[in-house]
Amino acid sequence: MIHSPEKCQEVFQVASNLYRQSPDWVTFFREVLGIDGVVRQAFPTVEALTMFEQTREYREIQQMLTRLREKSGSAIDDKEPIRVITVRMPKSLHETLRTEAHERHTSMNKLCITKLLQVIGDELVIHSEVA
Repeated sequence: MIHSPEKCQEVFQVASNLYRQSPDWVTFFREVLGIDGVVRQAFPTVEALTMFEQTREYREIQQMLTRLREKSGSAIDDKEPIRVITVRMPKSLHETLRTEAHERHTSMNKLCITKLLQVIGDELVIHSEVA
């Protein structure tokens, strides 16, 4: 077994305690789901993390993050620098994202961040060849 239900519960408890303090969503993400966050500390391997991402506790943590994003809007933590990426995509995909954002009454930026925060199965990731 890669992890125990107790470890899942411990991680969830840490996330819940932080959530009750009403941090901005960026702080919550960084402390819980970020590269040095409690989730990756508790589940350091890809296999363990993947298994945790399929648990009820992980889904509830994602819901906490969503509620914080709704509450804090675009407000972000001053300690977290902003990074910008450029994504090349076909025009049809761009138009679809723009339409979806309009239909959901949100910005393309918020929609894309929401999509980036979602867990995707390994079978849906196109892996680059290693040279």
